[in-house]
Amino acid sequence: MSLSSRLGYEPQRPSEEVVEYRDSAATQRYRASGRQVSDPVYDVRLRIQRRLADELGPTLYTNRPQDEDLTARVREVLNDLLAREETPLSGADRARITKEVVDEVLGHGPIEPLLRDPSITEVMANGPKSIYVERYGRIERTSVEFDDEGHLRRIIDRICARVGRRVDEASPMVDARLPDGSRVNAIVPPIALDGASLTIRKFSATPLTVGDLVSYATLSRAAAEFLDACVRGRRNIVVSGGTGSGKTTVLNVLSGFVPSDERIVTIEDAAELQLNQDHVVRLESRPPNSEGRGMVTSRDLVRNALRMRPDRIVVGEVRDSAALDMLQAMNTGHDGSLTTLHANTPRDALARLETMVLMAGMDLPMRAIRDQIASAVDLIIQITRFKDGGRKVTHITEVVGMEGDTITLQDLFLFEVAGDAGPIQLSALRPTGIRPRFGESLAMYGVTLPPALFTGGGRR
Repeated sequence: MSLSSRLGYEPQRPSEEVVEYRDSAATQRYRASGRQVSDPVYDVRLRIQRRLADELGPTLYTNRPQDEDLTARVREVLNDLLAREETPLSGADRARITKEVVDEVLGHGPIEPLLRDPSITEVMANGPKSIYVERYGRIERTSVEFDDEGHLRRIIDRICARVGRRVDEASPMVDARLPDGSRVNAIVPPIALDGASLTIRKFSATPLTVGDLVSYATLSRAAAEFLDACVRGRRNIVVSGGTGSGKTTVLNVLSGFVPSDERIVTIEDAAELQLNQDHVVRLESRPPNSEGRGMVTSRDLVRNALRMRPDRIVVGEVRDSAALDMLQAMNTGHDGSLTTLHANTPRDALARLETMVLMAGMDLPMRAIRDQIASAVDLIIQITRFKDGGRKVTHITEVVGMEGDTITLQDLFLFEVAGDAGPIQLSALRPTGIRPRFGESLAMYGVTLPPALFTGGGRR
């Protein structure tokens, strides 16, 4: 499918399903100060939940929560327990109890509706009574609450157990990936002074496409066509940005430009990339086990990837000494490699690369490191998250080479504001008029760059 066709796609919007999770009658009774008024429905829910656990026993823990048979069995036993319950209950109360018990037993407790809400991208629990979400790039507080600290800790323990990890005083931090691909981070006392904290970054089942990025004004059409040409022309590209700025999303879009007849090896700490090509090998680093053994770092995987005959190496994020092996791969025939890193500007990205190379412990002079970077990296894409929640590509910068001891850069596309103080909505990523120096080398891959892309005459 051509890039023009992909750019013509309508953006994939979240489904219209609305998940109600705000201010139920019970939630209003149980604020941060604790339960003020006795809630019979709450008491019934706890009683039925205990009976359900007694009746099903190990079945709840020996089977996966996603198993349809287990879900059906839980609902069957739950309906039977409700039918035998002596406390008078309305239809709404029965539905509420069923929902809360199923979420508690098979899901993630009170935050399960948040995780099902397609408009929410991140769930952050700062203790049992303070839960925030990120929706459309903005952070907002919800009225959802855990019962108490122990309730939050039980949910954290359950999440960790499902991924073969544990969190306690001896190992108070855990960073893992859920079975659906979502990333979870949990931290508990004594490291967390105000109680346990849980952060879940949801995995998108339908990743954004290049057409979505253009529609959301993250990229201009001219910039998208230029990046498509650079990936097909095997340029080494670094995507730079802050936390939550959309680096992985842009990297996933760039990976989609790789021709389907090339072998791709992806390396990630937590698998997030979703490539549509057939010839893909996915590798994921592994933390040490409870005995401190079995750790596999990104650097180990980069080294191993060089022996796997890759046409492209895609590193989800380089954050340590793996940067040295990545640069060497780019300089030894693995052109067209892609990666991301944390930095605020293209110049800062180069400084970060230098620092990470030094972390490898090699006694290399700074000039040699900068020579490696200048010859390896062709393009830096800077993406920024703005105050209104929007993510924009602000720089597409070419790494030109060395001038003395300094790496020289030139901006090919810049994010400009319309007027002296125009809103971000009136801004755009525009060409600077400078043509990249590697333009001629793209011809050997059958790629040409129309002059209109750099003069402002291309499509926006």
